[in-house]
Amino acid sequence: MKKGLLLLLSLFSWAVLAQSTYPSDEFSTQNEKKIKITFIKHSSLAIEYDGIHIQIDPVTDYKGNITDYSMFPKADYILLTHEHQDHFDESAIALLEKTSTQIVLNEATQSKLGRGIAMKNGDKRNWQGEIRIEAVPAYNTTAGREKYHPKGRDNGYILSLDGFRIYISGDTEDIPELHEISAIDVAFLPVNQPYTMTLEQAEKAVGIIKPTIFYPYHFDDTPVENLIQKLEDTAVEVRIRPMN
Repeated sequence: MKKGLLLLLSLFSWAVLAQSTYPSDEFSTQNEKKIKITFIKHSSLAIEYDGIHIQIDPVTDYKGNITDYSMFPKADYILLTHEHQDHFDESAIALLEKTSTQIVLNEATQSKLGRGIAMKNGDKRNWQGEIRIEAVPAYNTTAGREKYHPKGRDNGYILSLDGFRIYISGDTEDIPELHEISAIDVAFLPVNQPYTMTLEQAEKAVGIIKPTIFYPYHFDDTPVENLIQKLEDTAVEVRIRPMN
């Protein structure tokens, strides 16, 4: 009994240590439930809501930046936007997965992983009444760059937790479908051409979506701090977190 309790406390301590290693922000839903978003690196995020653990594009090694996912709680949900190696890592998934884990992904990534719930652009799913996931388009539009993320293949996601709406764009540019996205509390948009958006495209995208809070992510060496000044006359709060 004591050994089991010690093991449980040890695992809990490791989980707390892992999440405290990375910066995080907290929010409240319409029913005062807490949401914690942890910024891991590049396109990898961890979201905790009402005791539910969600991992977004977990990747162990990104350009030498190593994340030990064994230190995180097992995931109830894992969302994968597409199959590129900076978004899809089977070793990270293996460390986070448990028997009941729901993996949500696009069809191309499902083909590589061999399991999971494939969603196409426009698909919607509900879990536990309070968790809703909508797959939305994510693709390149600039001439000559369509090959990176062709239209119709990859997903972005709108994750609704007790009515709190988080837009995780995946790898995309300022596509026309952004006009169909609204009432977003928190938006994550990638800013690193030639693969995703330029600073100007990100500014335009934010102007279309009008989220309450905008986090640039997937930015590498792009000077995303310039977006604070570019958007200072809008109602959008720009928050920069270490995501490179």
